[in-house]
Amino acid sequence: MEHYYTNQPGADSMEQTFTFDLRGREFRFITDRGVFSKNRIDFGSVLLIEMMEIEDGMDVLDVGCGYGPIGMTAASLTPSGRVMMLDINERAVSLANRNLAANGISNAQVIVSDRFSSVPPERKFDVILTNPPIRAGKQVVHGIFEDALNFLAPGGSLWVVIQKKQGAPSALIKLQELYSEVREVAKKKGYSIFQATKS
Repeated sequence: MEHYYTNQPGADSMEQTFTFDLRGREFRFITDRGVFSKNRIDFGSVLLIEMMEIEDGMDVLDVGCGYGPIGMTAASLTPSGRVMMLDINERAVSLANRNLAANGISNAQVIVSDRFSSVPPERKFDVILTNPPIRAGKQVVHGIFEDALNFLAPGGSLWVVIQKKQGAPSALIKLQELYSEVREVAKKKGYSIFQATKS
């Protein structure tokens, strides 16, 4: 079965639009078939958005951005900072670019990237956010945790949302192996939000 973790989804296009309130702002989203959670923003992403700590002026990276809700909210929280948004799915990237424009967000960019492959190796971020592609497998998810370490500035944090039944306990162990400080910021409806900080 094909899923959204693919470069070019095979599902025929059938666009739809909805609005959603995130961190006190109403956003308008154009979505489509072949992208993650097309009918509404999934609970895990909403929980991550509610809990993530982003200050103005920060450089932020959203890995696996889909049609853009996490990265767009981050951009609105750091108006003088910058947000880079990545997704392997070309349809998702196209939608995210349109959603940035539709919501008047100018301090973010979206690029097609298999995990971190399109990020310049010297770029460093204050915050990296991910609702990882669980269906792509544990190797991919844990690979995101490992690679994020190389792209975080000292003192920067990786924020992850993951469901208990989809591997939160093993994700926590992996994060604790890699990062000097890991905390579970929230736990709700089977989802955990982890913040892993680079010393």
